[in-house]
Amino acid sequence: MAKILIVEDDISIHNIIQELLKKEAYEVDNAYSGTEALLLLEKEKYDLILLDLMLPAINGEEIIEKVNETPIIVLSAKISSEDKVNCLLKGANDYITKPFDCSELLARIKVQLRDKTVKAQTLKYKELELLLDNRTLIVSKHKINLTKTEYAILKQLLLNPTQVITKNKLLDLISIDTEDCDENSLRVHISNLRKKIRKYTKNEYIESVWGLGFKIKE
Repeated sequence: MAKILIVEDDISIHNIIQELLKKEAYEVDNAYSGTEALLLLEKEKYDLILLDLMLPAINGEEIIEKVNETPIIVLSAKISSEDKVNCLLKGANDYITKPFDCSELLARIKVQLRDKTVKAQTLKYKELELLLDNRTLIVSKHKINLTKTEYAILKQLLLNPTQVITKNKLLDLISIDTEDCDENSLRVHISNLRKKIRKYTKNEYIESVWGLGFKIKE
């Protein structure tokens, strides 16, 4: 699942956002100041940053200027059009004023993560390279044609390589790309996917986690 950095010095608001994201199975890191955020950004790679503007030491506007590729959603009590325009021109992707609706925040997060995924041409993990534009999997330089459902399953697993995805969650995620899969057929599709991958590598990449679901094997 996507990894999100929360940069917010108000502990109560920070905790609300953190709980909200964890319920959606996002991986979360926390920073309570601009300095702490920049230290984390030097060490870690994030899919999205939720950024307050009024932070101790280094403010949010300075952080926006230092971040290049990671999408940023500003969460701020500043409501003037000038503040919004300034942040967007500096490089923020979206701007939400406080207080905010949690369902709206989740929707905007999904939009930013979806846009980032669409921009990526491939998903790579060790020997695996999934081409997003033509549903082709490359394993050790060998091209494998995937069915629509196999592609949808592998895409979600590769998008969340360190996470266990439950069967129900996986079925929900792949419903965007396919409608012909239920819990019974999911096992069949995954078995077929494993067989295709095994033709060109001895490594097992799709791991069953008993009683939970599936994940990419590390």
